[in-house]
Formats: sequence, C-alpha cells, structure tokens
Amino acid sequence: MTMRGTLPDRCGTFTIGGHAITRLGLGTAQMSASGVWSHPKDAAEAARVLQEAIDLGVNLIDVAESSGPFDYEELIVRALSPFPEDLLLMIKGGLLRSPEGQWEPVPRPSFLRKQIETRLWYLKLNRVPLFQLHGFSPNAPIADQIGLLTDMQREGKIGQIGLAEVTLAELEEARKYAEIATVQAEYNLINRAADPLLDYAEAANIGFIPWLPLATGALASQDGPLAEMARRRSVTPAQLALAWLLKRSPAMLPTPGTLSLQHLNDNVSAVDIPLTATEVGDLDRLTAEP
Repeated sequence: MTMRGTLPDRCGTFTIGGHAITRLGLGTAQMSASGVWSHPKDAAEAARVLQEAIDLGVNLIDVAESSGPFDYEELIVRALSPFPEDLLLMIKGGLLRSPEGQWEPVPRPSFLRKQIETRLWYLKLNRVPLFQLHGFSPNAPIADQIGLLTDMQREGKIGQIGLAEVTLAELEEARKYAEIATVQAEYNLINRAADPLLDYAEAANIGFIPWLPLATGALASQDGPLAEMARRRSVTPAQLALAWLLKRSPAMLPTPGTLSLQHLNDNVSAVDIPLTATEVGDLDRLTAEP
C-alpha cells in the first residue's frame, strides 16, 4: 500500500462541533486486562499506543465508563496531557454497575450529572469535548435526560452530545431537544442490523461510530470469512473489515481498540486500501447471513 499525505488527507474527516475529526479513531476497551471493567492490562504499553496514535494523526479517542472505574481517564491524562488542541475525547457514560456486575441506566438525571463531573475531575478538564449517553433510562423522560445534557452544555461542561445504543425512534425524539453530534451502535460486516440508523445518521450529518467494528476479532481471524480475500490483497482481514466500514458511509467513524503498536499501525494503514465496487459486493456476500 502506498501512503500519501497526512491521515486526514488519506481517510478524510468528519466535522463535529466545528472540528475536523479523522474518520479513523482509537478505542480503549481492548486495553483492558479482562475485557470489561478492569484496569489496563499493561498501562505503559497502553500509553505508548495512545501516544503513537496521536503521532499518526488520530484525533478521536473513545473511552467508556464500562471499561473500568476511571483507570482509563487517568491513563489518558498521563499519556497525552497536555492534550493536543485538535484532539476530540469521546466520553461515554450513563450506566451504573451493580455489585453483581450488571449494568443499569442511571436512575435519575442528577446521577448523570455527578457522573460527568467526576469524569471531568479525573481528566483534569473543565469540559468534556463529546459526551455520549449510553442509552436512555426508562426511569425518566427522554426530554429530561437530554435536558440535563443541554443544561451542562450551557454551563460549558459538555461540548457536543452523542448517543449510544439507542433506537432510531429514540434518536429522532432526542433531536427534538438538542443537536446530536454522534450516534454509536454495534455494526460490522457480520452484523448490519443498524443499517437504518446509519443511513439516518448519514442523511442528518450525524457521525456514526460502529461498536465492535471487527466483531470481537471474528473478522480479524486468519481463518475467518475475510482471510482468503486478504491473502489475495496482501493485507490483513482486520484491514479489509475496516476498509469496508470506511467505504460504507462518509459518516462512518470506526474506533478500533488495541494494546499493540503493530495492530494500531495496521489499523491506520487500512485507510489506504482502495475497494472496488466488485470487491465491496464480494465482501457483502462473504459475510451475509445464510
């Protein structure tokens, strides 16, 4: 693959809150020691991955409360502070973890406020650049939950508002009360159930962040559905899966996670893989449900 120009030149950008964001970002979930709600497996290596991502031109980093109890906010501060001016930190919250390890939506908007303010404290920031609400609580009207976020916007504590794990109807309802910058849902070559949400987001100029872009590694496997085509193209299966996502929509903003510098560089190189219409069709058929 021939790499020409900076990462924004190579993969394109998507504008969020007036800032041009690289269409390939970095997630932190795969840095966990146990896959969820755990400290980073190797904090020093995680810091190197974060720093390398910035050096490569990535300026969208995704961190969720469900990865761990503030370990990742502290990691990001240690690795990247002072933050680059063009960096967009996407912080996802809105859930509470029970002693049994179950996740439930916060019971009241006031809990959400406390959660956001605590994340700000750990990040040593006055404002969350992009806050994504991790689903709506059934205990309060959508208007009240979005209202809390718009209140915090006016206070300067939130820059942009995003939503994760919501239905199309919920997204449409939320847009009655606030400008929604991004939406996140599980989406990859194997699982395309969120196609209607993606198409709506693209039409409304809302960034779409695919959760599990590599289907928890199934699409990256050397004996998976993309392996043969990857060998023919002299690329990795993961690179093909990411190239397909970037081709699928200009609103697509994958944030694959890794604790490997090699995988990070491989992921970023996926932006340089051109796919023909025939190849896109072949990929669609390879991964289509029977």
